[in-house]
Amino acid sequence: MSSDNKGVPDKSKALRIASTVLLLREAAGGMEIFMVQRNRQIEFSSGALVFPGGSMDPNDYQIAADPALVADRGGLDVETAAIRIGGIRETFEESGILLARPRGSSSLASAEKAAALGSQREALDEGKVSFADILRQNDLTPAIDLLALFAHWITPVNLPKRFDTHFLLALAPPDQIGKHDGRESVDSIWLSPKAALDAAASGRYNLPFPTIRNLIKLDTLGTAQAAMDFARATPVVTVVPEMSRNENGTTRLRIPMEAGYDGDVFDVARP
Repeated sequence: MSSDNKGVPDKSKALRIASTVLLLREAAGGMEIFMVQRNRQIEFSSGALVFPGGSMDPNDYQIAADPALVADRGGLDVETAAIRIGGIRETFEESGILLARPRGSSSLASAEKAAALGSQREALDEGKVSFADILRQNDLTPAIDLLALFAHWITPVNLPKRFDTHFLLALAPPDQIGKHDGRESVDSIWLSPKAALDAAASGRYNLPFPTIRNLIKLDTLGTAQAAMDFARATPVVTVVPEMSRNENGTTRLRIPMEAGYDGDVFDVARP
């Protein structure tokens, strides 16, 4: 497990490790974040407005361990680097935004380069090509140094399907706009954290519980750069919500106060 996490519980119940990227950009009055609306036909977070992300792939670990693809992990162990690579891969699949550099360059790949990889993005999404193949064929290296761990949530222990999800922040390349893939995600939008929360409150969007908590935390940080600075400087406390039932049938979730969210006990319609 990543060395910058603590309090990670026993994983004896099969956990699916996942990586999620909160792409930020500066906007008038604060920040905007890129979000996608899940296809209602998929199993996880059906129809919800979420950040790009998904389950880790074995290929992510192979990339992290390959010095030809990642010459410098910046002191990160292979697993931590792989989680960032998984986030970069999922971001490319779900938004078309490419957080990678031409080999030997200090600059990210251009918007033109990312757009030119559209057919490879589709093939990656369909499992016809690996992310390692795309990197090798285009002489690219994943920009793992541009991501910072913001949060770490693990599904409650008494649920049948459990995810070990790492939420990573990254500043979006200013020349790359982003667009949903049309398969797993059917819509995409740049909006402020407050706008996303207001849309959920009005019933326009469904937001998962961890998404709401992370949007509220982001909203308190003000700008995209302030959020990045916070993530790089602040240790992450792992959140495993404790579930109980209220007499009225709603669910009560308790999370660690030290995780830095807007409280520790929440009543929700469902987890």
